Amino acid sequence: MRKPMRFTTALAALALAAPVATPVAAQAAEPTLEFAFEETVTLDADVPVGATSLGTRNIVPITGGTFEGPGIRGTIMGGGWDWQLRRADGCMQIKADYMLRTDDGAVINVVNTGVSCRAKNPKAVVRTHPVFEAPQGKYDWLSQGCFIGTLDPVSLPGGKRAVRIRFYRVT
Repeated sequence: MRKPMRFTTALAALALAAPVATPVAAQAAEPTLEFAFEETVTLDADVPVGATSLGTRNIVPITGGTFEGPGIRGTIMGGGWDWQLRRADGCMQIKADYMLRTDDGAVINVVNTGVSCRAKNPKAVVRTHPVFEAPQGKYDWLSQGCFIGTLDPVSLPGGKRAVRIRFYRVT
């Protein structure tokens, strides 16, 4: 009959049997940004939803617009929306869901989320996190990449409301 190993002897045996540590792989390069494209998104009048348990809701209908960047251009399809939530801290959560149609006929879904604190500080920068769903093929790079966006209100001729969104691919 074998004698049970003592705890310290068992730890020493495990330490001797452990594989030798290998050097850590080279650290990944710091991320950089590469301009992808810019949109001018036209908007209709707000549709106030009102107070909810999460804050005050508002819908901004997306009526159209255009976009263009290296290797991609087209129009923004009407019928999308920006679902906004005014929070207790005065900031607004935004979540827009809309479709792009490229000049060559591809339809791409955009879901763009972010937080705007411009009501508290008009100089605050609005950053967004878009996720794209593109058909397989030429525009795969949108579905497979990580992106950030900037969002700024713009005025178009005739007083039409719009926002300018610039998307950057994280590389």
